[in-house]
Amino acid sequence: MAPKRPKGAGAFPKPVESPAPKPSDPSALYAALDLGTNSCRMLIAQPKGSQIHVVDSFSKSVQLGSGLESTGRLSRGSMRRTIQAMRICQQKLKRHKVKSMRLVATEACRRAKNAREFVRQVRRETGLQLEIIQPEEEARLAVISCAPLVSTKTEQLLVVDIGGGSTELVWIDLTSVPPLERARAIMRLRSGFHSAESPFPAAKVVDWISVPLGVATLRDQFRDVEDDSARFALMSWFFEENLSEFAPYKDAPPSEGFQIIGTSGTVTTVAASHLGLRRYDRTKVDGLRMTSEQIDKVIRGYLDLGPKGRRADPRIGQDRQALIMSGSAILQALLRCWPTDRLSVADRGLREGLLYAQMSADGVLEDGPF
Repeated sequence: MAPKRPKGAGAFPKPVESPAPKPSDPSALYAALDLGTNSCRMLIAQPKGSQIHVVDSFSKSVQLGSGLESTGRLSRGSMRRTIQAMRICQQKLKRHKVKSMRLVATEACRRAKNAREFVRQVRRETGLQLEIIQPEEEARLAVISCAPLVSTKTEQLLVVDIGGGSTELVWIDLTSVPPLERARAIMRLRSGFHSAESPFPAAKVVDWISVPLGVATLRDQFRDVEDDSARFALMSWFFEENLSEFAPYKDAPPSEGFQIIGTSGTVTTVAASHLGLRRYDRTKVDGLRMTSEQIDKVIRGYLDLGPKGRRADPRIGQDRQALIMSGSAILQALLRCWPTDRLSVADRGLREGLLYAQMSADGVLEDGPF
């Protein structure tokens, strides 16, 4: 299955100017909900200087996309599980009296024939209004969430967001941006992947793509392969084949000034395994840099463990053990294409991007790192 190149990829229209936002209460709470193919996750936060301070959170594996590959529809069971999770989110939003929020759904709802019906059911049963966002916005929000992790030495940046149903890749050229302005230039991409006139140095989006293969959809396509190692090799090869239309793939990246930032449960799990953590610790994982050799060693260890061993590994956990090898296959394919000693691990993503975008639009974030 070849990736469907999003309409408008590579073409960056001039954005529509909007009036300046009215000042908002800096103590107000904001919420961001990300309903993906596998998980329902929400953050409630408030601005704190140039960063966000998380007040409450929620995460649940709902497997919304279960069976989607074969039927093209969201199943009754997956919709029921998801609505139960969203009821908990609704209770949290009500308890914290959150007024500003964005609740978004991604690849599973983009592909499902009955997605609109599901959105109406969610609204009817929980009072929450889901918004199905397009791949360009999903990629853009993942990119801006990673802005604090961009090195001042980075000239070429590849941001990779491995989701449950799709994987977004964005290649950004920062050579025209002064080193101390690079993180701030990434944050300015919240308004779109375009080359709008601006008095500030601009990050140039060279290319981006949304590959309709994530940890859940890739696993489902090779579920019938019984041998663990053979299934892993086939998944990794198949994902690499689906990268053929991504333009930077044709050119070897520079050895100096090149950085990959990976944001996903796969990348953070691999980092936790590399560190040998007994219990997951975000402060040790977020921002960690790993080499290709270190990542390969962890993945080989997963293969040596086998399905039973991975299931018993506390760093992987019951919810993720079924998906860690498809995610590792994607990660290994990426590192074959672009080997690096500077893969930065991001325990952040779409939710944080949604929060940064909302707060920035309301003018409640201080002009710090961005």
